[in-house]
Amino acid sequence: MTTTRFAPSPTGYIHIGNLRTALMNFLIARKAGGTFILRIDDTDPERSKQEYVDAIKEDLEWLGLTWDRVERQSERLDRYAEAADTLRGMGRFYEAFETPTELDLKRKKQLNMGRPPVYDRAALGLSEEQKEALRAERGDGVWRFKLDHERIDWDDGILGDISIDAASVSDPVLIRGDGQVLYTLASVVDDTEMGVTHVVRGSDHVTNTATQIQIIEALGGSVPQFAHHSLLTGPQGESLSKRLGTLSLRDLRAQGVEPMALLSLMARLGSADPVELRTDMAELIEGFDISRFGSAPTKFDANDLFPLTARVLQGRDFADVKAHIVALGVPEDQAERFWSVTRENITTLQDLEGWWIMFRDGAEPVIDDEDREFVAEALALLPEGPHDGDTWGQWTSVVKEQTGRKGKGLFMPLRKALTGQNHGPDMSQVLPLLQVIKAKG
Repeated sequence: MTTTRFAPSPTGYIHIGNLRTALMNFLIARKAGGTFILRIDDTDPERSKQEYVDAIKEDLEWLGLTWDRVERQSERLDRYAEAADTLRGMGRFYEAFETPTELDLKRKKQLNMGRPPVYDRAALGLSEEQKEALRAERGDGVWRFKLDHERIDWDDGILGDISIDAASVSDPVLIRGDGQVLYTLASVVDDTEMGVTHVVRGSDHVTNTATQIQIIEALGGSVPQFAHHSLLTGPQGESLSKRLGTLSLRDLRAQGVEPMALLSLMARLGSADPVELRTDMAELIEGFDISRFGSAPTKFDANDLFPLTARVLQGRDFADVKAHIVALGVPEDQAERFWSVTRENITTLQDLEGWWIMFRDGAEPVIDDEDREFVAEALALLPEGPHDGDTWGQWTSVVKEQTGRKGKGLFMPLRKALTGQNHGPDMSQVLPLLQVIKAKG
């Protein structure tokens, strides 16, 4: 059975980069009728917060990315300890004591000599007495996995054939000096024991994947099908790393972005297929193909979400928005009419409030100096309400006959005077909804 996972750290809110990973893994699992696991990477007790765990779940539920089960790595520490003991027994796990400063000096020396800046395995030459002396002086060391110096090959679901020389990579640290198990080990143990078959993540993990493949094989597990998606950049190709905090899903939701607009964009962004607005999750799942994605950095512009959101809303049934509209104060008997008038002229649902204030209170008129006399004359000809769908046409015909104005010179000044805007819904629909008209001349 196809099994995928999304493994966020609960140290902050999910951002647009995290979503890309979550969505791809979700779509692969759902298309194959498999299992999607939400795995909380909370092995860092100081930085992991329950409030972020709750927020992660809330954001995924908002998007409809439902999971089949939740796992928490903090509840599996005994499994990681057993795996560490297994690696020690195989001679593939060793303790090292270098300080960060010492490691930095070693890297600089190797670079100066034209060599790859990889850990030199000096710790393997330490005697037990030397290790005891270092523990007494510095505390417990870190635990490194001893790589076999051979090529590590895999067929990547996006990047194609990958081959990395393990000799060009440092033996990875899997357990810190304070005993904290790092992602590299925890992820391998979990993927193996949970039967994960496909892993999609960012291309910045490629080297990490190479080392994990050796760890998986050392522990007797099956290597999943890996795929590494491109990293997102800003619209001009600039790095998004410093802006991701402002591109959290809850920020986008607060700005009125609709879930299906966001999902439709992210399910195609960076692929050979055009972005197409989907109406439901089933369409997204059916149209997803991981092999269609490329390796080039992918430009993301949050502004692209708003035209898609507008299109989502234009297709929304009144029943879906009735509660929101009534909550604004729109009388129930006018709510459906209000929606039919405004739906083509909003970008997000938040825009409805401005339209309702205009209909309820009247707009601040915008009248150009050269139109003041014309507008005053026209408003004097406006019949008493209530108005209906024919009032605008009848009124403007009379105004045209009385003033001689026609076309844009007739209609635009009246629109601006009544709504305060240059553009908007058909005025024959607007006029019946206007409750109060203020004219300043």
